[in-house]
Amino acid sequence: MDNVSDQLDKLAAIERRIAMVTLVATRGTSPKREGAKMWVGEAGHLWGSVTIGGCVDARIIEASEQALARFEPQLLSMNLGEEDAWEGGFTCAGTIDVLIEPVDLSNSEDRLRQVYQIIRGEVENGKCAVLATLLNGAAGKAVLYQDGRMSGSLGNSELDQQARAVALDLIQRSVSRTVALDSAGSSREVFFEVHGPPPTLIVFGATHVAMPLVSLAKVLGLKTIVVDSRPRFASRDRFPTADELLVGIPSEIARSLRYTSSTYVVLAAHDYKYDIPVLKIILNTDASYIGMLSSKRRGQAILKFLEESDVPPEALARVRVPSGLDIGAENAADIALSILAEAVAVKASRPGTPLRERR
Repeated sequence: MDNVSDQLDKLAAIERRIAMVTLVATRGTSPKREGAKMWVGEAGHLWGSVTIGGCVDARIIEASEQALARFEPQLLSMNLGEEDAWEGGFTCAGTIDVLIEPVDLSNSEDRLRQVYQIIRGEVENGKCAVLATLLNGAAGKAVLYQDGRMSGSLGNSELDQQARAVALDLIQRSVSRTVALDSAGSSREVFFEVHGPPPTLIVFGATHVAMPLVSLAKVLGLKTIVVDSRPRFASRDRFPTADELLVGIPSEIARSLRYTSSTYVVLAAHDYKYDIPVLKIILNTDASYIGMLSSKRRGQAILKFLEESDVPPEALARVRVPSGLDIGAENAADIALSILAEAVAVKASRPGTPLRERR
């Protein structure tokens, strides 16, 4: 998710007060994920969208103006018929819920601004944080940290305890979601907005497979870093879309990088003297996915060597080798697709099976 605190700072130079609109729930297939934001300024400026425009957003804008006039949050639930759904980018009719929250940008002590500043600090330090907002009944907000701490409250200890467990699960999956929690026998809906470092793909080895891997990762919205000891391979001509090209000894570069639960690592060099030193470093990080391009036989030989070097079995089990899902990949682009598909599935704790077999 984009840094909301930075966005609020930018808007403060244009508007005095704005309504922050957040998509908190969808029933039906939506072009936007929960957490998508739209900004409606008091002076009439508009930024972003929680659908893809049209009459749906027009209704949200009207409700935002009313929320600004009263300066009170509002939860708006919209039932979409087939025509509304089609115009809003949905493939079928359903319901969307949006939370509209006024923000006083002229006041540095505005509660929402302060909350998002706290979250920004966590993200800048490579950590995840979750903003939990009670949607029905009395207002309640809390920031839940990656280490289990909690700032603020949803109203009582029972809700807070459940919220901690949900937040940690959603951090692992990097998804924002509305979840029904139970309090004193009644259901309370809470929106969990997950914030964390940008998802990053780090590729060790500027090979022919690495090129489509980086290109496809950029389409998926990942930050991309390519590492190689050979400047003629790690070049801008070969990787025009890469965010960073790092040339040097791979193991030394590996030691200097930051790895979070949103980091995917792929070893594409296919060279023992690169793969083994890098793996020894990567296996001690929080990277969510570690894949290695290799034959099964070669991969097992590398893992055996690491095992004999006293690398724990649970660490070795994290290495996906050969890397990728079995989709019949034969060329570099196909292999890149299979690797990223597996990486996304691992991050989401999904098995990567066909959707028609999902129960």
